[in-house]
Amino acid sequence: MNAPGFSGINQAGELISLSDFKGKKVVLYFYPKDNTSGCTAEACNLNDNYHSFLEKGYEVIGVSPDNEASHRKFIDKYQLRFNLIADTEKKILEAYGVWAEKKMYGRTYMGVLRTTFIIDEQGVIESIISKVNTKNHAAQILDL
Repeated sequence: MNAPGFSGINQAGELISLSDFKGKKVVLYFYPKDNTSGCTAEACNLNDNYHSFLEKGYEVIGVSPDNEASHRKFIDKYQLRFNLIADTEKKILEAYGVWAEKKMYGRTYMGVLRTTFIIDEQGVIESIISKVNTKNHAAQILDL
């Protein structure tokens, strides 16, 4: 299945599109919120293993509904080395089917389903990880 094309603004105000990475593998991960415990653990684990991703030809891109300023602070605080896209209008989240109804403590609300898509050099989805282990997510991806 072809990955839905997208364009979004990163932490530096630059337009990032999936087409920018044609010929490269992409780890496209969706997460709920900057600076929360699970999202921080996931981002830091990916960052700690960033060199391994580059060695295997992957580019890492995170997407959440947070804005650019939030992403900048998150990146600065944890020295993240990859792009985070601000999808405040939830267009990318919806295109990938990860903006959905969630339930917690008996309450129903709309939110991000933590999910990672592995996209090959031709823009085809190779794998989808929907049960993300935030503390060991890099191993989940690199062991595929």
